[in-house]
Amino acid sequence: MFEHLREDVASVLARDPAARSKWEVLTCYPGIHALLWHRVAHYCWQRQWRWLARWISQLARWLTGIEIHPGAKIGRRVFIDHGMGVVIGETAEVGDDCTLYHGVTLGGTSLYRGEKRHPTLGCGVVVGAGAKVLGGFTVGEGAKIGSNAVVVKPVPAGATAVGNPARIIPPLQSSDEQARAEHAAQLGFSAYGVTRNMDDPLAQAIHRLLDHSCHTDRRLQALVESLAQRGIYLEESNVSDEQFDPVYLNK
Repeated sequence: MFEHLREDVASVLARDPAARSKWEVLTCYPGIHALLWHRVAHYCWQRQWRWLARWISQLARWLTGIEIHPGAKIGRRVFIDHGMGVVIGETAEVGDDCTLYHGVTLGGTSLYRGEKRHPTLGCGVVVGAGAKVLGGFTVGEGAKIGSNAVVVKPVPAGATAVGNPARIIPPLQSSDEQARAEHAAQLGFSAYGVTRNMDDPLAQAIHRLLDHSCHTDRRLQALVESLAQRGIYLEESNVSDEQFDPVYLNK
């Protein structure tokens, strides 16, 4: 237990810039306290001391504002940031190095006992504030759940889920990212100053448009070069570059 506690404290210090010392984390972070209580409750639950396990979990809920069913399986180095209003159901499983923010619900949609009713989070999953993950499916490793998203279907590894009901935004390949960066540099703007890791669907749509523009330019350039090899040269366009204002787009 002490080894797990040291890992928990270290993970908080690594992920939360507001944490200044181990003593502060131990005494002032309800996520740490909730995990400690849960380990005790889970120990009792595994030994069929069900009432005692539930009583301990309810005591922890009253003290921390975080409700973790004693039957839930929590991995190592899990960080529950702020934590108020977090609910983790009986058959939920949270992998190592996951991060949960306040208001997160890992809930179930089935009323039948003995079956997998709550979600399984792979290692390194980040669940934003107020998100609801409902059902007995799996969220893949490294996936991100946007704030206030309502997820009711599996999320692939590395993908992002946003909205209500959640839409799945697949991860981009590194070659696409490099091509996008080069094309944006040529145009002189930074895709509205947003990155692909943001959960805003509008930002994702802008990135897709930029990808399409990049691929279109490549195909046109290949066409021009192919025509030039056959002795066909295109006249320079009379379209003024002033029609494109990257400074205005960035604003």
